[in-house]
Amino acid sequence: MSEQDATPDDRPSDDGAPEVTAEGDRTRDVRASVARLLREHPRTALVTAGVLAFALLGGGAVAAGAATAPDASSGSSALADADADADPAVGPTDVVTVTPDPTVAPDPQRAAPAVVPPATKLRTCSVAAAASDPRLAQFEGSVVDAATGEVLFDRNGSTPARTGSVLKTLTSAVALSVLGGDHRLTTTVTGDPGSGSVALVGGGDATLSATGRSVYSGAPTLADLAGQVAASLGGQPVSQITLDATWWSQADRWDPSWKRTEQTIGYHSEVTALMVDGDRADPSANTSPRSTDPVGRAGEAFRSALVAAGVPGAASASISQGTASSTTVLGSVQSQPVSTLIGQMLPNSDNTLAEMLARASSRVSGADGSAASLTALYRSALGGTYGLDTSAITIVDGSGLSEDNAVASTFVARLMIQVRDRAHGLGTVYDALPISGRTGTLASRFTGSNADARGAVHAKTGWIDTAYTLAGSIDSADGTPLTFAFYAIGPVQDNARSALDTLTASVWRCGGSLANT
Repeated sequence: MSEQDATPDDRPSDDGAPEVTAEGDRTRDVRASVARLLREHPRTALVTAGVLAFALLGGGAVAAGAATAPDASSGSSALADADADADPAVGPTDVVTVTPDPTVAPDPQRAAPAVVPPATKLRTCSVAAAASDPRLAQFEGSVVDAATGEVLFDRNGSTPARTGSVLKTLTSAVALSVLGGDHRLTTTVTGDPGSGSVALVGGGDATLSATGRSVYSGAPTLADLAGQVAASLGGQPVSQITLDATWWSQADRWDPSWKRTEQTIGYHSEVTALMVDGDRADPSANTSPRSTDPVGRAGEAFRSALVAAGVPGAASASISQGTASSTTVLGSVQSQPVSTLIGQMLPNSDNTLAEMLARASSRVSGADGSAASLTALYRSALGGTYGLDTSAITIVDGSGLSEDNAVASTFVARLMIQVRDRAHGLGTVYDALPISGRTGTLASRFTGSNADARGAVHAKTGWIDTAYTLAGSIDSADGTPLTFAFYAIGPVQDNARSALDTLTASVWRCGGSLANT
């Protein structure tokens, strides 16, 4: 820059030092004051440092704005003069350490929640209309999410009520717990060779077949048993046949709450420890009239089998009922395993097999095999093996025919979770359950508008004069695994079955979005 171009503020003073303006004096004074403050009152400086720094920077900014581009020499001289005037105790490179007051508490932090609640699924799919169908009379029911155990739908689900043949699923679970899936029931013939007397001793096997044309596939036969007896006797004659059905008492062979039409039409036999072909008049028919003397019918069939096996004197041998006097075994046959018997009972709702399994379970558990022993038996087995609260259940029979049975629908739905999961051997039960529109007592159901749920429902049906019931497992449309139990109680008609199908199909469509409305 030439002298001609310089402004008055750029010209040197008479003594050769840069001219110091009033603004420069003010800046130098501020800096000196800050230095003394830091030396004498360091803690106070901590509070005011921000304010002073802002003032200093602000003043510098004003000074810089007022100056008109000083040259390098004048800027250096001004800084040198300012440093010279400052307190020599504080050098330009000194670092001042400020110690915070230890009594000052830090700002409180907002505590994070210990547990973050999971998101709740919005359920808006209602089956209220289907559940209110007047064909269901007094309706009770429960639906449970089998994966979580959450009750999604409840209508008096904790109220014990009659179950109809849904009870057979409980009977199956008890038999698997007490007897085990591999257990077989044994029928024996005892007698002392040369005495002329033999005893046919029942062990609770209602499937023992007189002809081999049995509804029970693989059933043991009297022909096999008689052949063993003939071989054991070695040609010795038989003049007396004793029929021993004392493994459990025959005093309660027919419950007072059962209707005798169940027997005459052919749905149910009297409950005795010795019988053949479930006491059917036609051994090859599921529904066939039953007699009033299952033990006597078995005796007649056994005598005929001895004759066919060539046992001398058998054709004229007398038959009586009583207790075997000999323990010498002349022959024995066994039933199919319990797991197979359950598979034969559930699809066609065989009442006789259900009672047989219930009474046999009672005897093997150490009880007397009576109907009166069943409540304690079921409470013990279902509570002990499956961990269910059995305190409110009442069991009168193994088939569910009695109106006096009382089991809450939620109880059944929770048992069905373990059936679905195949826990404790209950896969045997799941595999035997009828399938909607496909097998067993559900083969002809779930038609019309309910046909979309065909194949998706595995369930046990139930029917007595005052109840239609359905309970089992649903593979819902959205993939949610569900279990359920529905009871239509009261003056119900056959059309209650269709109403139950409609409700169940509605639940299938809702799946995990089912609302308890």
